[in-house]
Amino acid sequence: MTDSFHGTTILALRHKGKVIVAGDGQVTLGSTITKHKARKVRRIYNEKIITGFAGATADALHLAEKLEQKLERYNGNLTRASVELAREWRTDKYLRRLEAMMIAADETNTYLLSGNGDVIEPDHGVISIGSGSVGAHAAAFALMNHTELEPRKIVEEAMAIAASLCVYTNTNITIEEI
Repeated sequence: MTDSFHGTTILALRHKGKVIVAGDGQVTLGSTITKHKARKVRRIYNEKIITGFAGATADALHLAEKLEQKLERYNGNLTRASVELAREWRTDKYLRRLEAMMIAADETNTYLLSGNGDVIEPDHGVISIGSGSVGAHAAAFALMNHTELEPRKIVEEAMAIAASLCVYTNTNITIEEI
């Protein structure tokens, strides 16, 4: 039996005209932390789109490359590229076996993409994936609706809360902002 890699928390927030995507840096193999500062949030397509991934790193990077190819094909249209990637991911025999999820955001859209063919746009400007996603999502939603904090501070606090609750999430946070 082989251990599998676990963890991560990716959080995206669209609030007060800003888009913030954050991810923690922890990679865990079984019960051992193997990396503390992994970069799971990146900019693609001429720095205009932010992606964050959870799951197997090689799978997620492959999906990011596929998304960037779709963005090139559809002139940076994130909606069209996301739908086409999700369709291909769901129907392609090789891609279907990939174990990852992705959040992608640009100036106007935020999507969660999955191998089930999902392209989910959040109703209230918050979406998250990964092992600490429930804590991060709940914290961000509460802070967004019950405080006057700036969006970046909301994300920082929500990620800190997720890290305090989830053993697969740490406080080495990468944040990208549009």
